[in-house]
Amino acid sequence: MNVEIPPFLRETALGLGAGVPYALKVLAGRLADDPDMGSPSPLPGILTVMVDGDPFEDCPDLAVGYIREPDRIQIRYVSAASVAEPAEDEDDAQQQEQAQAADPTAGTVAVRQVADAWQRITGWLRQNAPDSAAALRAGAGPSAIAAVEEELGVRIPVELCVLWLLTAGDDGVDGRGCLPGNNVLMSLDAVVAEHRRRMDAQARQDALDAHRPEDERITFWGPTWIPLVSHGVNDSTSGLYLDTETGFLGRWSRYGDHCDDELDTLVTYLEETADMLEAPALATRDKPGLVDGTLVWRSGLDAAQADG
Repeated sequence: MNVEIPPFLRETALGLGAGVPYALKVLAGRLADDPDMGSPSPLPGILTVMVDGDPFEDCPDLAVGYIREPDRIQIRYVSAASVAEPAEDEDDAQQQEQAQAADPTAGTVAVRQVADAWQRITGWLRQNAPDSAAALRAGAGPSAIAAVEEELGVRIPVELCVLWLLTAGDDGVDGRGCLPGNNVLMSLDAVVAEHRRRMDAQARQDALDAHRPEDERITFWGPTWIPLVSHGVNDSTSGLYLDTETGFLGRWSRYGDHCDDELDTLVTYLEETADMLEAPALATRDKPGLVDGTLVWRSGLDAAQADG
C-alpha cells in the first residue's frame, strides 16, 4: 500500500516539532501494513490515528487524519493530540457515523477539493510570497472546531472543517491577507466574535421591527451564517460568510449594502483563488502581484499602489 505525505504537510509537521516529520514517516510505514488502524473522524472519508510522541525527540502526541483508497493512503492533516478529543459519549459517535453514512461520497470529495485547492494556494505562497505564507496560522484541532460549533450553535460544514484543520486563520502582512482583495481568512476567535456581534445587532433590529409588517422587516444576518473572510486583519467592516443552509458564500458590509450575487461555494472560491495565482494573465475577478515578498491583489490597492 502506497502512503503519501503531501509536501505542505511536511512543513506543517516541522512546525509542530523537529521530530514530527520522522514520526509521520514511521506512521506511514505502519499504515502501509495496516491501512485500517485509524478510527472514523467527524469528517467523511477521513480516518484518524493517534501517535504517541514519547519515542520521538521533540515530538508531541499527534492526531493524524488520512484518506484510504484501494491502492493508496494519503495523509491529510496533522495536529497536536491535545487539541483532538474523541466524542464525549456513544451517542455522539453514533451521530457522527450516521452523518458520514448519509452521503459519504460527497463528503470525501469536499475534503479532497478543499485540501487540494488550499495546497495549491499555500504552495504558490511559499514559492513566491514567503512573508504571506508565514502569516498563515497552523491548523486547528477537531476540539477547537467543535468549540466554535458549540459557540455558534451551527453545524460546521465538512469543507470548512477541512480548511480550519489546515489553517486556523491569516495574521496578514501589513494588514493585508492572502485572499482576493487582500482579504483575510478570519481566526476562529474572530469568527465567534463577529457572529455574536452580528447576531446581537440583528436581535436589536428584530426588536425594532416587532410591530412592523413582515415585508417591512430588515434581515441583515442569519443564525446559520458563519463569518469567514474579513476585509482586513483588524477590519470587519465587510467580508464573506458561509451560509450553512445553502452552502454558498454571501457578502456582508457594515451598512448592510451587501450584494446577493456571490454564488461561490467555499470550494469554488478557493479553487478560483488558486487559479488566479497560478495563471494571473487569465484572472478576471482580481489580479495578484508581489511587493517585497508579500502577495497583494489589485482590487485591494489604490491607483498609486496598483501601478507599483
